Amino acid sequence: MTTTETTGLGTEHPLGLVHEVADRLIGAMTHVIEGKDDVVRTTVTVLFAGGHLLLEDVPGVGKTMLAKALARSIDATVRRIQFTPDLLPSDVTGVSVFNQDARRFEFRPGAVFANVVVGDEINRASPKTQSALLESMEERQVTVDGITYPLQAPFIVMATQNPIEMEGTYPLPEAQRDRFMARISMGYPSARAELEMLSNHGASSPLEDLRPVTDAATIRRVVEAVTGVHASPAVLQYVVDLVARSRASTALRLGASPRASLHLLRASRAHAALEGRDHVLPDDVQALAGAVLAHRLIPSGETQLARRTTADVVADLLRQVPVPPAPR
Repeated sequence: MTTTETTGLGTEHPLGLVHEVADRLIGAMTHVIEGKDDVVRTTVTVLFAGGHLLLEDVPGVGKTMLAKALARSIDATVRRIQFTPDLLPSDVTGVSVFNQDARRFEFRPGAVFANVVVGDEINRASPKTQSALLESMEERQVTVDGITYPLQAPFIVMATQNPIEMEGTYPLPEAQRDRFMARISMGYPSARAELEMLSNHGASSPLEDLRPVTDAATIRRVVEAVTGVHASPAVLQYVVDLVARSRASTALRLGASPRASLHLLRASRAHAALEGRDHVLPDDVQALAGAVLAHRLIPSGETQLARRTTADVVADLLRQVPVPPAPR
């Protein structure tokens, strides 16, 4: 039974379309990514919320495979950028080239001009090149030589990175991390999932057989439908309280930004829609808080000495901030 049938919403209903597209995307991607249903679901949630996703983990656990699986599941323009130390900002955004015949400069779009941009090993590029993504990720536009070029919707950047302590990497600056709606880790597969991977992926890659199950126009409609999910004043206050508590926490040197509040609300709306509801519950906020907030926070020296992560701090915040009561 599909999610649409479970909730009783037909595809003519905006949320019915969300369920139908989510079922198709998740079904297609789980054929490629073995045993990581929660990771796939979070990826689809970020897509529907209109955000960008950072995949951070050690090499070889399927980060790039996940990004490619999403890209191939959507009939849209897709570009892949392999970030390296010699990559230039103009390779990302584009460059103006002088046309001798026409006697004028012509703009040649860079790799960022696509619906789905897969940035592989983003922390191997220099900070100058990393910053080339700042405007496009936040404002959905690129400015080159004083001329602004809009990016087509939907637009999602799925970037992968290895842990920053590994050799040959550059830590992402706070402004860059803050533009990613969520950060997730793949983690190692279970023994059963790894055995299935060896059986299914040993001879050929399942990506070769993956076909689009939706298109860019449909994703635009889904993103618009998600924005209509209701969030009560109590839920909005809960989001604000969580973020405000992070700024006051002695365990952190830097708390969450106002952009984090906005991203947490958008992600919660998408999560509620995937759960078959037209309204946000505190459960939705709690489910996404770790993925949305942890990568934006900077731990204090004491927290680092105690070997506690920012994800641990977010878990503490969720325990400390009172949950709003259910409406009667």
